Amino acid sequence: MLFNSLAFLIFFPITLVFYFKLPKRFQWIFLLLTSCIFYMFFIPYYILVLFYLIVTDYIAGRLIQGSKGKKRLLFFTISMFSNLGTLFLFKYFNFFTANVQTLASFFHIAISPTTLMFILPLGLSFHTFQSMSYVIEIYKKRIKAEKNLGLYALYVMFFPQLVAGPIERPQQMLPQLHKIHMFNNTRLQEGLVRMLIGFFKKLVIADNCAIIVNQVYAHPQDYTGLPLLIATIAFSLQIYFDFSGYIDIAIGAAKILGITLAENFNHPYLSQSINEFWRKWNMTLYSWFRDYIYIPLGGNRVPIIRQSGNILLVFILSGLWHGASWTFITWGAIHGFYMITALLLGKLKLTKNMSLPLPHLAIKILKVVFTFALVTFAWIFFRANNFSDAYYIITHSFSGIGSISYAVLDFNFYPVYLYIFKQGGGLGLSITGIAAVFVAIIFLETYEYLSYKQTLKSLSTYAKWAIYIGLLLFIMNFEFVSRAPFIYFQF
Repeated sequence: MLFNSLAFLIFFPITLVFYFKLPKRFQWIFLLLTSCIFYMFFIPYYILVLFYLIVTDYIAGRLIQGSKGKKRLLFFTISMFSNLGTLFLFKYFNFFTANVQTLASFFHIAISPTTLMFILPLGLSFHTFQSMSYVIEIYKKRIKAEKNLGLYALYVMFFPQLVAGPIERPQQMLPQLHKIHMFNNTRLQEGLVRMLIGFFKKLVIADNCAIIVNQVYAHPQDYTGLPLLIATIAFSLQIYFDFSGYIDIAIGAAKILGITLAENFNHPYLSQSINEFWRKWNMTLYSWFRDYIYIPLGGNRVPIIRQSGNILLVFILSGLWHGASWTFITWGAIHGFYMITALLLGKLKLTKNMSLPLPHLAIKILKVVFTFALVTFAWIFFRANNFSDAYYIITHSFSGIGSISYAVLDFNFYPVYLYIFKQGGGLGLSITGIAAVFVAIIFLETYEYLSYKQTLKSLSTYAKWAIYIGLLLFIMNFEFVSRAPFIYFQF
């Protein structure tokens, strides 16, 4: 079920009414049933895949806790094999066999690879990683195995974050599921506002940016210069507002139900370095790779060559986690290269005494712009259909900008209009539409700045309602029942 669907608009209020009206001992049972219904709106029989993973990891958790030595390791290995094997079967099998065929062809060996015609279960990577967190934490003796199979199933299937995160740790999530949750008017208000912000991000900003991105990236060879650059920047905005919008809706819905979910974003595009960006972007996934792969490999405690290799491996795996494609792997490798470069520069102290003759604020702005440019460059590989398209976009994004700048200097804007909006099939979005997106971003960032500074709390009720009505009016100008799924549903 999509958050931005009529079904969810009916489903969620009904869920709230019954959830708080039912006897409290039945709350978690009802929440588990509604989570099953939520997931079955996609492909109903895929819930069997979820059930398989839930039962396997629940049994493995109990067996690991009650075992020692080699048996403990055996049960842990079976659980990891089950989770990763399921991921491989649905997400990576065809990618693997296709690459085996390519490699075999290089050595002039003829093979006919098997192709599985599976549709990827929605959110498989997210709930698989959440299940693995539970088993790893038991194996590391940081938590006790959950005795109630139903509550463990709810930990995996809790519908607000089931499909696209955040990836919750059992220490934070399971204790909350054991509690009885009473209706709370403050949580209702705060949750609804958070959901409103999420819908605003998705419907007003992300979906409109998607129009430009889909139009240009579908046939990038039809464009040259600024349209390619605009579409690439638009994708940077789309993926952030789309994903963070989903997280806002998830956190808001969970808050109303009495559950606190982890934050997943902290204004990543205001980061002054790539390292800072990754501490603020998809934070629960980043911490998962850090805690369960990077640190066990040695973390920062190993020689710099090995540390660099570990960083590269983690980011390549992160790219592969996102999708079975060499473009995703390249995206991850690029970020790994960024992080290794920053590490080496820091170790060599090449940037320690470097300073620019600029005010402190100007230096901060330059760092933010440079970091955003690096991240946006990497997004090209994330979004492009293939390497050929990515190469074309990179090599043609600045073509013609020099000549068109003369028209700008002469205040002759009609050639600029033709250059931007009349190439290929156009941008898909009019000047008015682009202006509306800019206004929406400014409106949203102003709201979030006031919220960060605690200024909103001091505003009168009328002023707050004016802001909320403004958000609603923006949303009402766009189709709520959007046909565009959230980007991270595919992962």
